[in-house]
Amino acid sequence: MESFRKVIKGWLGKVLLILFLTPLALVGIEGYFGGGNKADVAKTVNGQDISKKDLENLTKTYKDQYLSLAKGDETLLNQSYIEENALNTLIARSLLLQQAEKLGISLSDAQIEKMLAQQPSFQENGKFSETLYSNYLRSVGMTSQALIASLRQDHALKMLTSSVTDTALVSKFDLHQIAVLQTEQRTIHLASIKLDDYKKNINVTNQEIADYYNKHKNKFKQVASVDVDYIVVSPAQVSSAPAAVTEAELQQAYNAFVETQKKDAKRLVKHILITADGRSDAEAQKIANDVYAKIQAGTHFSEAAKQYSDDTSSKNNGGVVDAYQPGIFSKDFDQAVESLKNGQVSKPVKTQYGYHIIEVETAQVKLPSLEAEKARLTAEIQKSKSANAYTDTINRLNEMVVSTDALDSVAQELKGLRVESLNGVTLSTQHPLLSDPNVKAKLFNDDVKNGDRNASSNIQLANGDTIWVKVRNYHAAGVKPLATATAQVRAKLIEDKAFNAAQAKIQAVLNDFKTQPADQVVAKSGLKFESAGTFTRSQGLKREIERAAFSLTAPKAGMWSVATAKLPDELVVVGVSDINSKAADALNPEQLQELGNLYQRFRGQQELDDYTQYLKSHAKIK
Repeated sequence: MESFRKVIKGWLGKVLLILFLTPLALVGIEGYFGGGNKADVAKTVNGQDISKKDLENLTKTYKDQYLSLAKGDETLLNQSYIEENALNTLIARSLLLQQAEKLGISLSDAQIEKMLAQQPSFQENGKFSETLYSNYLRSVGMTSQALIASLRQDHALKMLTSSVTDTALVSKFDLHQIAVLQTEQRTIHLASIKLDDYKKNINVTNQEIADYYNKHKNKFKQVASVDVDYIVVSPAQVSSAPAAVTEAELQQAYNAFVETQKKDAKRLVKHILITADGRSDAEAQKIANDVYAKIQAGTHFSEAAKQYSDDTSSKNNGGVVDAYQPGIFSKDFDQAVESLKNGQVSKPVKTQYGYHIIEVETAQVKLPSLEAEKARLTAEIQKSKSANAYTDTINRLNEMVVSTDALDSVAQELKGLRVESLNGVTLSTQHPLLSDPNVKAKLFNDDVKNGDRNASSNIQLANGDTIWVKVRNYHAAGVKPLATATAQVRAKLIEDKAFNAAQAKIQAVLNDFKTQPADQVVAKSGLKFESAGTFTRSQGLKREIERAAFSLTAPKAGMWSVATAKLPDELVVVGVSDINSKAADALNPEQLQELGNLYQRFRGQQELDDYTQYLKSHAKIK
């Protein structure tokens, strides 16, 4: 089974991996859509609007996913591609939803309600919890009806897409062919011919260089790059002896610590909710004020909650909001919770749900003494003072750099530092300092592109160091001019001519392999062949050699099939002495099933893409 997993990691596995790593599927994304304004439309699909808000939400989701792959480096992202990808996803989603509606693919309210009731996140002690469900709806700002409508669309998409992807046909012949391609073993022999001797007598004219350049300009594209000077300062280079800590500073730090401990203590949030259901807003407000007055007059909060609260999930539990989290109700509700002291009751607070009277109970906190915290607080204060001293030094150095437009002013102030330089830095350059996203944002901003060559202000690096940069030259993206590309073109033409000359010299040997036994041809050819071993596809051969080896037909007994591969400064003769296609027959049913599932999903996704493109070709999109 392990050997088969290695096979799956080959070329087919890579294709499937790329296919299945689509940033976001067409289904399961209902939560990203908020329903935009009718006038705020990005695209219209058969009369159905795609709002700009929905496009922004999905683009942000894609961007966040790509950022995680780019380790947070936004400079590596292609923003226009991400937005185009998001828009195409929304168009495809709209088309498939419209088609599902035409075909009558849908779930009933009862079916969806049953699914919700079975969700573990909405269950408590194995039963559906109205409280957990209500809290979820509040947290996402949706009504139950809106959630059901959203899930109906989501499942309609899933049912339609799965009806295509899950029914793609894979014949036994197709499966066998895939298995053969994946497991086929080829015995390979290699002979190397160095091109250096062939290059010595080759001349390339300026006209040849110009002709090749004009015909192949796309080969000479360059990404934007900069030549940059920089200087770095670390905290260790400006450190001093630990600062003294006064008793007053210790007392102040301890007081702040006590306040934080009290603030972070677990609090029990209770509320009495008076809604406007069946009554006017003014009537609801009056009832809330009356209830608040009764509590102030001596009525216990839990009794008032049981008698007056419209929140059925909490009224019989003293008004306790189970699993309270900020954002469940509103910002005003959360601010009231933060402002209340232990046992204090708020005046009525209005939210979208009605009027809330809130009470907070804070657990008692056992606080350590100042003496117990003295060592830790002293270390924290000293660390803070060192950080402040470093900041003051950086600010002073920064004023010098900005006013003089010179990085060497930093080196003159701090011994042991010097200005460093690096040419040809691009957005994808891997450098311990210049690859920092904040640095690249400075190196490649619009000001630099428009000619700004001033020294930057200080830039904080992720490791705590500080850097200043100064761009000397900016090289715009595009096609290299002929003058810049001449050396590259000349080297390319010399390489090609040398390869062709070497190929021509051994052509007779290559022809002999077609008609004569391999050992005879090798003996008289003068070429030194080495046995490279037996390989399957994607097993470590250089790409050019693998392509040549696996493009050859099966040799006859005692003979080799041969081809040539072009490597830098080298022509490689690739010989295949044996092809074993029987390894596929050794795959057990489990391995064949795994391969069949992969190929079936691949085919299914292809058919879904074709189906979506068909719908798109018959749609009115504007």
